[in-house]
Amino acid sequence: MTNLPVPPAIAKIAPDGNLTPRQMRRIMIDISLRKQKPGAGSAHEFLIRRTALNPWPDLRDILNGIDWVLIGGVATRAYMPERMTKDMDILVRYDEGDEAIARLKQAGYVVVSKLAVPGYLLSSPEGVQIDVLFGKYGWLEEALAQHEYDPAGYPVISLPYLVVLKLAALRAQDTADISRMVGWADDETLERVRKIVARYSPEDKEDLESLIFIGKKETEIPPKDSED
Repeated sequence: MTNLPVPPAIAKIAPDGNLTPRQMRRIMIDISLRKQKPGAGSAHEFLIRRTALNPWPDLRDILNGIDWVLIGGVATRAYMPERMTKDMDILVRYDEGDEAIARLKQAGYVVVSKLAVPGYLLSSPEGVQIDVLFGKYGWLEEALAQHEYDPAGYPVISLPYLVVLKLAALRAQDTADISRMVGWADDETLERVRKIVARYSPEDKEDLESLIFIGKKETEIPPKDSED
């Protein structure tokens, strides 16, 4: 329990300081919008790179015949510069979850624990953490049918559905990931993102537009006289 005084900007929204996750995200977005400048981020040349430098277990042979996609932090490298993350998250159909776990165990993976959501945390033979989520989302079949591939050739959830997942997660890292990914998305992809969010997460449409604006500002190359 913190004894810090509630800042005025937060008190306007929640006098007792007890913000909901969506209210926290709204404050973060408002701060970013006030501070954002063209190109106020990493070097443009770095931001346009798509890499697979961090090695992750290759599950393609193990899960052959089971539809699965990368989600979470590893999945973002298909849409923005690769970043560090502590584990690899994959999504399978709920009805195929037990088969996926059985295949992984047969390949030497060890079940560590159940997840808070349907699924399991496993450890690879090399000690890499793998979260296997069993999905029952209304959009799951669309996402599995329309998946993309990351630079390593792994199946990755397409951007619109990754955005929906990250909007639901409501963590600071997810908000940052969304703004960077949509910032580098082309107009056609952005329209798909908007349509999927409007269909499956309509309460987040306003936040999405703000994150697109912030992300696009980051991709702009600032004039030389405005560089710090």
